[in-house]
Order: sequence, then structure tokens, then C-alpha cells
Amino acid sequence: MKTFEARLLYDARATLGEGPVWNDAEQALYWVDIQPGLLHRLVPGAGVQVAADRNWQAPMPIGCFAFTRDGQILAAGSDGYGYLKPEGDQAVFQSVCDPEADKPYNRFNDGKCDAQGRFLAGSMASRHDGVRTPGGFYSLDPSGTCRTLLDDVSTSNGLAFTADGRTLYYIDSPTNEVAAFDYDPENGTIANRRVVARVDEGPGKTPDGMTIDIEGNLWVAVWGGSHIWCIDPATGDRLAEIRVPAIRTTSCCFGGPDYKTLFITSARVGLSDEELAKSPLSGGVFAVEPGVAGLPFPRFGA
Repeated sequence: MKTFEARLLYDARATLGEGPVWNDAEQALYWVDIQPGLLHRLVPGAGVQVAADRNWQAPMPIGCFAFTRDGQILAAGSDGYGYLKPEGDQAVFQSVCDPEADKPYNRFNDGKCDAQGRFLAGSMASRHDGVRTPGGFYSLDPSGTCRTLLDDVSTSNGLAFTADGRTLYYIDSPTNEVAAFDYDPENGTIANRRVVARVDEGPGKTPDGMTIDIEGNLWVAVWGGSHIWCIDPATGDRLAEIRVPAIRTTSCCFGGPDYKTLFITSARVGLSDEELAKSPLSGGVFAVEPGVAGLPFPRFGA
């Protein structure tokens, strides 16, 4: 099995870094720090650090986002779906719809667009006063119609589509499984759930965000594991490991001019002082060239 070492790109010290998206038009990496509601934009430099970084403050936690075909940002967070409009140091939120308006303690977590311009995103279950409120997995159509794809979700996480758009890979983290669904690009429905891999490494270590490369292999961030696994979904075999100097790796995406750089986000939330002393770069953004390219991000809209 191949092993790689990720290098620090930006010592962000993010509370909960997540949702990296490469913007090819700007040659920049966008990502979110969920809990404080920060949208970040990094421009990689020639060295190991970044050439430029800036961020915008959203009015609520933002779990994920996608670029639209006309250059806007569509996000999903604690107040449902809406457009984020950077203005000065702020990101104004313009609501589109909230399929969980009746679940005030839930929030959206991870999402991606399909090739037809739908934005698929899922939420996290919550527990309040001893009552569990399940999350869901939704699809927002460019027309504004939102449909439920899955209910009774715990922690909706990594998504990835095959190049032909007919298979959707999906993670509900507490299951420790990477699932696959048949995906109908024409009407955006899913069917035939099956498990293609298990990522079960013991207490506190669960699969999180995910991306796919041009060879059809999955790159899965392991929360609590300090690494990314490359997994062959046809066999479930682990083909490569990327070691990350951060305990809680959260997500990853391919980017760069040729999509051959894998960018990795991480988190500091919940780590003890002792853990942070051992892993001071936790919450940073990292990069590595694993010898394979990824695919451009589809955008939202018709």
C-alpha cells in the first residue's frame, strides 16, 4: 500500500474546518469553519504556505456550499439552503428553503452538486432534552424544489459521484460504512443501497468527508484517525494512506491547475490540551500530490 505525507498549507487553527471546494475560475480553494460560520478562500502559493487567505463571517454555522453556474455561492447550514453573498468582511445569507425548519437543533453538514446542477446535502441528527431528532438527506433542484432522498440520518457526510453520474457514494458517519446508490441523473433519485467499504477503526474514529479520483477510487477522511484512506469501491480494499499531522481530518478535494493536488481540512473541536500539544497543527489545511487527478466540481443551476 502506498503512503503519503500531507504538508501544511495554512495553519488556520479552525474549530471545525470542512467542505473544501476548488474554484477553477479563480484557482482558489474555498472551505468553511462550520461552528463560527466562516467562509474561507485560500490561494495556494509557490511554496508550502498560501499566497493569500481571507474569510467572511456568515450569520450562522455553514456546513457546506457549492458554486453556481453564474458564480454565486449556494450554501446549506443551520438555517437551511440559501445564497451566501460576500460583502466586505461579512457573508449575507439569502434564504432559499429550509426542509428542517421544524427541527431547530439540526443543521446541514455536507453536500455536493450532481452534473445536472442539483445540490445534494444532508443534515445531522440532534438530541435535546433527551429526545433524538433524526437528520435527512435532500436534493435541491435548480427550480427551487427540494425533495427528501433519505430520512433517519445520523451524521450525513461524504458524497461522491462516479464520472458517468450513475453511482452516488455516501457516508452516514456513525455507521462506519461507505454506501453506494444507483443514481438516476435524469430525475435525481437514488435506489439499491449497498455497502462498498467499512471504515471501522475503533472508538472516536469514523469516516467523514470524501472525494473521488479519475480512476474511480474514493479518498475518505477519517475523523480521529489522522489520515485519509484511498479505497477501491469495487473491492473495498485500501490502496493508499495519506498521513495528516492533525488528529481530526474532516474532508478532502482535488484541485490545482491540473486537479492533481489533494487539499485536506481538519478540526480542533473537542481536543484536549494534551491532544493539541501532540497535534498542534490540528485545524489546519493541508495538501499532497498522491499521483492521481480528480474531477472538476459540478455547479448548481440549470
